[in-house]
Amino acid sequence: MPKVVKPRRHGNRWRISYQDADGKRRLETFATQKEAKAALHRRNAESEAIRTGAAPRPPEPHAFGELCDYWLEHRTPLKRNQKDDRSIIRRHLRPAFAALLVSEVSVQRVDRYVKSKRDLSKKTVSNHLTLLVSMLNLAVELEWLASAPRIRKPKTVEHDYRWLRSAEECGALLDAAREETEGVMELYATAIYTGMRAGELLGLRWDDIDFERRLITVRRSYEKPTKSARIRHVPILDPLVPVLRAWRLRCPSEVVFPGETGRPQSASARVLQEKLKRSLTRAGLLKSKEHSDAPHARLTFHDLRHTFASHWVMHGGDLFRLQKILGHASTQMTQRYAHLAPEAFASDWGRLGDMVPKDGEVVAFGGKGQR
Repeated sequence: MPKVVKPRRHGNRWRISYQDADGKRRLETFATQKEAKAALHRRNAESEAIRTGAAPRPPEPHAFGELCDYWLEHRTPLKRNQKDDRSIIRRHLRPAFAALLVSEVSVQRVDRYVKSKRDLSKKTVSNHLTLLVSMLNLAVELEWLASAPRIRKPKTVEHDYRWLRSAEECGALLDAAREETEGVMELYATAIYTGMRAGELLGLRWDDIDFERRLITVRRSYEKPTKSARIRHVPILDPLVPVLRAWRLRCPSEVVFPGETGRPQSASARVLQEKLKRSLTRAGLLKSKEHSDAPHARLTFHDLRHTFASHWVMHGGDLFRLQKILGHASTQMTQRYAHLAPEAFASDWGRLGDMVPKDGEVVAFGGKGQR
């Protein structure tokens, strides 16, 4: 077995020297002596295990930059929104890990990366790590990496969502939207009564709507596949039937909610932002800047989806069906609306009833009353 050489100072860092399984001398540097000692012990043990046949040889080394290039060429084009991957890799992951081999992206290095991103929100950093984990799992599939490190994403606080709280507020918005161009009110009504995403609504064709079966087939988002890449069916509820039937007679385009040219609208369409804000203001639902903490101060088009889901549950709608209607891959996202169910806590109202003090008694948990 090769002679073990202790870590040595190298500037303000610590360097280790060891022989790999083929007898080649390797050098690595670390921030602390403790990290260097642990790494040296680990490298020597790995080399010995490979030499004796107790462990397989590690994959051929690949730079992290290679992994970035492979991901952008083969995985990013398969996504609906490619800009996020390209931006995160270009602005964050590549600069942080480009000097490393894929095998050198360790938990410690990722922890340092998270620490360096304190100016970003936890949700943003979590998105970065989600992408990084997916990339490292791909490296395992490519046999560039024996196993991916177990990376923990920072815990994020789930904020309450915004939504129109009553039928009166929904009606006020739709009445106000009638003053916009044709089709705006119909779009907002369809969002409120189906819970479909903006891209799904703007990608909708009349061929996707079956009035006899009262079903909308969701096939696409804008001009691309849906978020889950799956087709789903959404029921046309009673209030929406006359709205869509009347709009069908006035809209000759094959697109249900076309732009001014008759073509499908994009994610930057005014109807999703500017016209919605005007309609909310006209309806008295969008408060001024000095009331920025009001419930509807920052209402967005996506919050119409929350409005549908919330009212569905409040009116006794089934959570499992809601999951299918919204297109959630798991029940976790749908469960955020569960507390609005009218019977959510009905079975709990009688709990702890025997603990109510009577005639001056003090009742304790698990104990008997005392005077």
